[in-house]
Amino acid sequence: MPHDLGDSAKVRNRHILVIASPLVDGIIDRLRFERLQSKRYMKIVRFATEGKVKYGVLDGNTVLGARGRPYALLQGQGAGFKTDSTSYKLKEVKLLAPCLPSKIVAIGLNYHAHAQEFSEFTPPKEPLIFLKPSTCVIGPDDTIIIPKSSVGRVDYECELAVVIGKKAKDVTEDKANDYILGYTCANDVTERVYQKEDGQWTRAKGFDTFGPLGPWIVTGIAADNLKIETYVNGQVKQSSNTSNLIFGVPRLLSFISRVMTLLPGDVISTGTPGGIGRINPGDVVEVKIEKVGTLRNHVAAAE
Repeated sequence: MPHDLGDSAKVRNRHILVIASPLVDGIIDRLRFERLQSKRYMKIVRFATEGKVKYGVLDGNTVLGARGRPYALLQGQGAGFKTDSTSYKLKEVKLLAPCLPSKIVAIGLNYHAHAQEFSEFTPPKEPLIFLKPSTCVIGPDDTIIIPKSSVGRVDYECELAVVIGKKAKDVTEDKANDYILGYTCANDVTERVYQKEDGQWTRAKGFDTFGPLGPWIVTGIAADNLKIETYVNGQVKQSSNTSNLIFGVPRLLSFISRVMTLLPGDVISTGTPGGIGRINPGDVVEVKIEKVGTLRNHVAAAE
């Protein structure tokens, strides 16, 4: 005959279950986080929730919260980026730009097809670098604002972005991968008339919101054979492969690091393929990169 625990025992057991459930959930989250770390393939996100901004790792449709910054993974401080035993549904958080670069070092004319779109240019013998300011960075689903001062067309440019994981100076090509945290999508938004008028590209490419990044940083992938596309309002506008880069990622990182020091979180935007074109207020522009993800942004005119 079953033994009746009595009301007081039942209440105690319910209290134990209430206490134990968060502990069990925390252990499960920690194991999921460690499993992803062990595979070296992670989707690192930076997100906002409940008034706080933090990093985490995406597992399916769940964001596993982390303490510390992901750059610790490349600095011999793996314990500096660990789960904080929290988890969130992806739809319940706001994804932010996955890093906060001190600078974006962008590359011009790094696909033959794009170089051919500018008849006055020939493919460069060395990487053609320029800077975009940190203030141009926005994240996934943020809005690209066409400035009031724009006198011509504003273009999309899909690009593979390299996220630096540790301080890099005078790096050789064979060691370049040791300094890369991972990859994300970039849109090198450009005011095309200013670009042609100025002769240098800071104004054309430096407006606020002209540097969308996201949706996350993917680690543990090779970057030399990835399909890369731009869609505007669901229609394909650019389609190429990173195998068509004139200068590959190791060459770019090595070349840039001999010019300037790259810091954790800095971004190398590796150049856009052919097919550049205009975006207009009301458009939705998407950069899609194989094995990385989709960066989606809306377009609006400045008020």
